[in-house]
Amino acid sequence: MGKDFEGGGELSAKDYHDPPPAPLIDAEEITQWSFYRAIIAEFVATLLFLYITVLTVIGYKSQTDVNKNGDECGGVGILGIAWAFGGMIFILVYCTAGISGGHINPAVTFGLFLARKVSLVRAILYMVAQCLGAICGCGLVKAFQKSYYTNYGGGANGLAIGYSKGTGLGAEIIGTFVLVYTVFSATDPKRNARDSHVPVLAPLPIGFAVFMVHLATIPITGTGINPARSFGAAVIYNKEKAWDDHWIFWVGPFIGAAIAALYHQFILRAAAVKSLGSFRSSPNI
Repeated sequence: MGKDFEGGGELSAKDYHDPPPAPLIDAEEITQWSFYRAIIAEFVATLLFLYITVLTVIGYKSQTDVNKNGDECGGVGILGIAWAFGGMIFILVYCTAGISGGHINPAVTFGLFLARKVSLVRAILYMVAQCLGAICGCGLVKAFQKSYYTNYGGGANGLAIGYSKGTGLGAEIIGTFVLVYTVFSATDPKRNARDSHVPVLAPLPIGFAVFMVHLATIPITGTGINPARSFGAAVIYNKEKAWDDHWIFWVGPFIGAAIAALYHQFILRAAAVKSLGSFRSSPNI
């Protein structure tokens, strides 16, 4: 704890500085190349995310297809699928965080917009780029392995037999809450002041959050928690089953993201402000 203070008992210059809230409409950012570079980065990252993960899902289903002499206990299993999703998020967030923020998910973008971390224009264009990237990623899978893609569901999300719409919606809300809450916590600028002795590589906990949520919800909905992922797979697969209950994979993640943003910004962050104020005014320091 001694490194958090300088002589005389004063707080060190390590105290955090909150960035100003992003404007709703930022006319200046649309004139900058970095803005369009970030949009391209979101498109490419989501394309790669869908390409690798949907291939993993289809490969697992083909390896366990008993009608094709597959082994029911073969393939990567649910654990391997969860690792594919979580691992790709870890890799892609690490690669793009310094360019676009590494959202790769409209629900994450929506949550950050509600917290005034990004402007409305940036949020909308990120979501468009993410959805287009997801469509192109699934399109590449279908182009390279059309028969497998068609026979094994195209990686499309759907409500599993035996589960109600309410259960599926709840799974998507809670799963997305876990993800977006982790994003806020891992990227909180106050960590530099509060927990500077605890190094955090933000993509790691975010990737693990995706991994854990997939373990829990693959049996229920196939795990959406990312509207672009669900939308891209549904568009390319384009069978009636892919569109059944598709609304769950938009409404659920957006509600979960909104709750996470409100919880972090107005409950946890408000409490942190009060605590820091008390800390500064304490006569024992």
